[in-house]
Amino acid sequence: MTRFSDLALDPRVLQAVSEAGYETPTPIQEQAIPHALQGRDVLGIAQTGTGKTASFTLPMITLLGQGRARARMPRSLVLAPTRELAAQVAENFDIYAKHTKLTKALLIGGVSFGEQDKLIDRGVDVLIATPGRLLDHFERGKLLLTGVQIMVVDEADRMLDMGFIPDIERIFQLTPFTRQTMFYSATMAPEIERITNTFLTNPAKIEVARQATASLTITQALIEVKPARKDRSFGEKRSVLRALIRAEGEACTNAIIFCNRKMDVDVVAKSLKSHGFNAAPIHGDLEQSQRMKTLDAFRDGSLHLLVASDVAARGLDIPAVSHVFNFDVPSHPEDYVHRIGRTGRAGRLGKAFTISVPSDEKYLKAIESLVKMEIPRGTLPEGYVPDAGEDRPERPREERSGRGRDRERSPRGRDRDRAPKPHDEVAAMEPVVVAPKPEAAVEDVRPVRSEPKPEARPEREARPERTENRRNDRREPREERRDDRRDAPRDAPREDRRDYRRDRDLGPSVVGMGDHVPDFILRSFAIKPSASDEVDEPATGTEG
Repeated sequence: MTRFSDLALDPRVLQAVSEAGYETPTPIQEQAIPHALQGRDVLGIAQTGTGKTASFTLPMITLLGQGRARARMPRSLVLAPTRELAAQVAENFDIYAKHTKLTKALLIGGVSFGEQDKLIDRGVDVLIATPGRLLDHFERGKLLLTGVQIMVVDEADRMLDMGFIPDIERIFQLTPFTRQTMFYSATMAPEIERITNTFLTNPAKIEVARQATASLTITQALIEVKPARKDRSFGEKRSVLRALIRAEGEACTNAIIFCNRKMDVDVVAKSLKSHGFNAAPIHGDLEQSQRMKTLDAFRDGSLHLLVASDVAARGLDIPAVSHVFNFDVPSHPEDYVHRIGRTGRAGRLGKAFTISVPSDEKYLKAIESLVKMEIPRGTLPEGYVPDAGEDRPERPREERSGRGRDRERSPRGRDRDRAPKPHDEVAAMEPVVVAPKPEAAVEDVRPVRSEPKPEARPEREARPERTENRRNDRREPREERRDDRRDAPRDAPREDRRDYRRDRDLGPSVVGMGDHVPDFILRSFAIKPSASDEVDEPATGTEG
């Protein structure tokens, strides 16, 4: 059996590996490390959880043992698709290079540019970054990639899913042609194969397991849920998830729950916490500090359930995960392999449950076609109770749509009388009382007054002083004015009607001016005096 001491690694690296508790390399490590130490390009294809990170970290540290880093020019570059995976690679580098003097820098989003610029200015041997943040530093003129000797692309298929392939191609063009390239992926899509044929030179292809296969140490089960109503499928799945966790009992020491959408991650985590479970969410919209804090709590055991999006599906090395629950069937079949690969790592046993609804049938067929096996069907757990809407009570149909109430209030709905339902015996026996139409309450129907015409009111003694709100003062008796007008017959002569302008001392009416005559029209204009008249005028100008 091959041991790490047989792989011609640096003695300082071997000491760090031994202190970490590893003696025997995995198949991908055993086959990739010798080719990497020879300086050849490496194309590694292996399922998740097989130790791909150490297969390029260990030879990189050995090859970089001689030499010195220069400012803004890293000697090696490692690209990772997510911040968590990049941080994990940095942790592995710290473990295996602790007896060397090599330096590293981690360039990920959510962290200040200033601290990262300081590390780059000093010069680093290993630069670990996500593609977006790396290009940000390059475009700001803070980074040069002309000194890269070793370049590693980790989880290339995840890069393809996240749309990073154009960025990867650009980064390849910024690095020297003489670099050594190591390319690792769990699957080989046509686009990834095209990139390897373009940028890798006679690579050593290592395939330790059939592509897109799940580990034999993982027990898989598919739980099919058929909700009574389509709009309750989300609540039914939450009930099944809680019942599965309770049914596993103490065997479920910790678990990762995967959802397809970020908003579902938050809802599921909140639902679990409301039912007494120790759960927390993690997805790309959270702050980086909160994401790292949640991961650290899950690693040290203080967090029991980690509800995650696919940001945690690739490359995260948490060896002691006992269960994986796919709350949603992944839309990409490769994601299924990566999700369940979070459990059953390093020879341990694990369980993976997938909850599906009838609409997931096409995704299940794609997954089973990829893994070349049928996922075993499981049964609903004993403690499962169909969701009664305790998390989100169902509202009446009228309240959900708002159409029921509006239909009753609309003019079209007011003309229709509701007939009693046939199945309602009590309503059929009782007489139907037709309520008066609401139009009668809306229309301003005034009965003809039979009382005699009221006498004209005496004129006011004095005109009230003007107030600031003159318009409101004149509008106060408008209702009485309307009544007086209405009482006078239409065919009556004008002089027989009440002179309401005279009663209110509004002055003579002016055509086109309405009820109000502007003051400036009623003013008299002064005649300019002649030169012979003696007029005392104020002096103008300044004195003196």
